[in-house]
Amino acid sequence: MHMAFDSTLALFWLKKAISIAVQPPVAPLLLIAAGLVLAAQRRRVGFALAWAGVAATLLLSTPMSVGWLLAGLETAPVVDVAGLHQAQAIVVLGAGKRRNAPEYGGETVNRLALERLRYAARLARTTGLPVLVSGGAPTGNVPEAMLMQASLEEDFRVPVRWVEKASLDTQQNAQFSAVLLGAAGVHRIVLVTHAAHMPRAQAAFEDSGLQVIPAPTAWLGGTGAGDQALGELPGPTSAYAGWYAVHEWLGLLAYRLTR
Repeated sequence: MHMAFDSTLALFWLKKAISIAVQPPVAPLLLIAAGLVLAAQRRRVGFALAWAGVAATLLLSTPMSVGWLLAGLETAPVVDVAGLHQAQAIVVLGAGKRRNAPEYGGETVNRLALERLRYAARLARTTGLPVLVSGGAPTGNVPEAMLMQASLEEDFRVPVRWVEKASLDTQQNAQFSAVLLGAAGVHRIVLVTHAAHMPRAQAAFEDSGLQVIPAPTAWLGGTGAGDQALGELPGPTSAYAGWYAVHEWLGLLAYRLTR
């Protein structure tokens, strides 16, 4: 039995592979490895390349430099409560899932998605607005949006009206959600996602014809982050934030080149 070739899914995984290769920690490691290999023939150039990889690793895991990268992304302010009442729905975007969660009977949302869901639940209870969850299933198992719906309804006691479960990336989140919302006459939304992800997400939803009230959550940097980081050393938290920042800057660049 032959499986049909899914070009959309293949493109998704190709983009993922390229994304991994050009982001930390893989990109700096590739620079170091290439430099060490090249050093056998061209010592100065090879070692310069290797040291560039070391420098990139340090810069992308040092709180002060990571805070600088995040400052250009986390620009949306905390949502104004008065502005919430102008919206017609809340849209919360998926952020991944935990595939091995035996305590939940299989798969469940990951911690990043939970940060978004928690804030969306808070806004839904405050405003009474209906909720749309968005996220597909690139691995072919349970769509992320269905896991998000289960979490909102079972853990937070917030009903979900729309479940968009076909999207594979932020742009598709926006396009497919706009179709569902448009059919219900919804044109102005509260958009919930991580603060660093908001510029790319807001642009995609506005390009899909929706008016967006950004409701960012889970800041990785924020006001005063640079001052707090002056005496800090690289660590796992700042390394993760550095990866996230690079991921979003590259995502913005790719979106602007392909829109």
